[in-house]
Amino acid sequence: MERARKRPVGQREQPPAGPYEVRSAKPPETELELLVHGVGGTTPEKMLGDPRTVRVTGDDTAAVFRRAGDAGTGPDGSGAGGEAGRRHGREPGSGPVREAYVWCNLTSGDGSRALWLLLLPFMVVNLAHWMRPAAPDRPRVVRLYGLLVRLAALTLTVLLVAAACEVALDLVAWQCAGVQDCVRRHSWLGFLSPAAGGWWSAPGRRLALAAALPVTLTGLLWYLSHRTWRAYESHRPLPSATGPAGDEQEPPGDDAGSAAHGSALVRAGFWYGRRLVARLRAAHTAAGLLTVAGAVTIPAVRFDHRPGGPAVLDVLGPLLAAALLVCGAAVVTVVCRRGRDERRLDQRLDRHVVRGLPLAALALLLLGLVYAGWSRPGWRSTGRLPGDPSFGALMPAQGVLVVALAVVAGYLHRRRPDPRAAMRGLGGPAVALLACALGGVISGGVAQRVSDWLDGTRALLTGPPVLLTWQASVIPPLLAVLLLLAAGLALHTARLARAERHRVRREHPGEPEDPSRTRAIAHARAMATLTDRAPLVVAVLTATTLVLGSVALAGALATRRTPEGAAHHTHHLVRAVAETSQALGSWLVGLGFLLFVTWGRRAYKDASARRTIGILWDVGTFWPRAAHPFAPPCYAERAVLDLTWRMATWTRRTGGRLVLSGHSQGSVLAAAAAWQLPPSVRGRVALLTYGSPLERLYGRWFPAHFGPPALAALHHDIDCWRNLYRRTDPIGGPVRVPDDTCPDVDHEPLRDPLAYGRTPDHPLPAPILGHSDYQSDPAFTRERARLLTRLRPEPPDRRPGTGPEPRDEAAGAPA
Repeated sequence: MERARKRPVGQREQPPAGPYEVRSAKPPETELELLVHGVGGTTPEKMLGDPRTVRVTGDDTAAVFRRAGDAGTGPDGSGAGGEAGRRHGREPGSGPVREAYVWCNLTSGDGSRALWLLLLPFMVVNLAHWMRPAAPDRPRVVRLYGLLVRLAALTLTVLLVAAACEVALDLVAWQCAGVQDCVRRHSWLGFLSPAAGGWWSAPGRRLALAAALPVTLTGLLWYLSHRTWRAYESHRPLPSATGPAGDEQEPPGDDAGSAAHGSALVRAGFWYGRRLVARLRAAHTAAGLLTVAGAVTIPAVRFDHRPGGPAVLDVLGPLLAAALLVCGAAVVTVVCRRGRDERRLDQRLDRHVVRGLPLAALALLLLGLVYAGWSRPGWRSTGRLPGDPSFGALMPAQGVLVVALAVVAGYLHRRRPDPRAAMRGLGGPAVALLACALGGVISGGVAQRVSDWLDGTRALLTGPPVLLTWQASVIPPLLAVLLLLAAGLALHTARLARAERHRVRREHPGEPEDPSRTRAIAHARAMATLTDRAPLVVAVLTATTLVLGSVALAGALATRRTPEGAAHHTHHLVRAVAETSQALGSWLVGLGFLLFVTWGRRAYKDASARRTIGILWDVGTFWPRAAHPFAPPCYAERAVLDLTWRMATWTRRTGGRLVLSGHSQGSVLAAAAAWQLPPSVRGRVALLTYGSPLERLYGRWFPAHFGPPALAALHHDIDCWRNLYRRTDPIGGPVRVPDDTCPDVDHEPLRDPLAYGRTPDHPLPAPILGHSDYQSDPAFTRERARLLTRLRPEPPDRRPGTGPEPRDEAAGAPA
């Protein structure tokens, strides 16, 4: 994206102005519109409708832009904006000065974003933390909800590292390297073969060498989490932002301190969770290292614990295993501790935990590698690597956590029923289950593909754990259920489109009928309603996943064979179904894994593909990392900071009127920024949202933070608020603020298209805009002008030259 434009030929360069230096006697700007784009990103040229734009403030990651003709107006430039504006086509009084905040590079920047695909299950489980129902009078139950989500997130880390151990330690080092025929097919394993008689041929040393892969994976996750925190989330919020007063003893993350404000997003420390992220990062890193240590140590302990074995090793093995258990208990204890302290900035760190826990786990891992590599005559690698029950223990643990989470969420929902909440408050448990299922599919897919690559004939190796094969085998029936659901939704949409045709005709009386035009409009409206069916899709998907996952777990534990082997002596029809499901499931898992790798490779090389993936991060990484530290970074902790600094400094210096204009996901950022503004600034800021998912998506799926009480509180704090939407928009909708004391927020649905047929104003057919191009509607300009009229300019808090300008401590530049 081009960040700055060359000044026109002949235009004289002005020296930089001081913070409060005024170069002209002309009055400063008094009206400003700050535009915030939505998902997918855009360019400042498109947002401002001018090919000449300049960066006012910011960096290459996120910045504020103006048209070149407006760059000299107000306190940010030379003060000669009137003349420059006339040169570039903008007349004084034609409207507010417009600025564009471009934040798309926060989620779709350089090629390293492709690595974030690995973090997809972590992002999904982090969403579950924020999807709980609102319950301001039950802080202990709310705390229990967060605890269960954090424990489920911990199991996902262990699952991912265990999958890497399954590939590197079990399939490669234990099974393939121990079979001479497999070594012949993969000559690069020759130095590990027992037939070679080399130093690395001992089973324990092979395991110690193969442990480098899962250890590297754990280190990569730690590095990504640490690096992204410093790049995106380490900026401190506006110092003057105020939230409800209180002490640090209140249970963090609950509604107790924000009941009067409706949402915890008003708290000063909501967008700065440094302490929790650092503590969870240390715990999850230690958990990954302990998982590798256990995978290396347990086989050696089991071999030493035999009659006639070395007495010293028989004593050291249990001691090392006990130390691993103690360190694992410490990890769980750290995860179970209180979560975020949202009342104030989490500036201090638990250094003894952040440093000591990973170092202790690393020390135990090194001891385990030395212990496993000790010489043990007679030790041979046969069958699967001992410790296979670990996968069998992880899946039931995840199921128990999800069921407990559903019980807690149901209880919270009953305390304050919200008819608009998705799945009656069970959206969080459903998403947590889907995250666990996604982690299982990725783990099973990697193990299955590596097994097929090492042993294409499936005659040399025992293969991956049977539970992973059972999990892959339930994918075909799951897809069959989803296809039936898709067919039902298609029929429902077709019926709704037929009903909409009559409404479209009634809305345009007296105009010649155009059947194709009517069908197109009706179809767009019907398709837009599919967003409201998302809770049904998630409910069906979750229920089916839970049932089929239970069947897979029961089948694996009861038979200890693959589905094909378990059905070997059954009826021929049952055997055919089992064989087909296993073969098709293995193929689908492999195809999904290949698509996953291909997608990541394209994202690394192709900026357009990376921007498409960035749309996923735009929606999924809005929330802070409160459950999983390895999730992709929260871009809102930077974007909300930027917006609040820009609005606060501009209003204080000019005393003017500001319209915060947000489209789609930008409206969510705008609302979050408005909550963070000091009360003195809120009175000079109006909110204009369009195509906004504030209630339609966020209010239903995140009721504790964007539910009816939260939106009513936002309306009370920012009473100059107007929302525009269309019936053809699949994302935006009304906000339905339940407040009778203030003017209505929602504008009546905008016409889309602007004209049914050809008219003098629209001689060519007007397009059906749906979710895009709201600013082309005349209602946009009209409503913006009304918001500015309702705001009254006030004297600025600081006059030019009376004091230093507030500065962004993180960026080191004027806001």
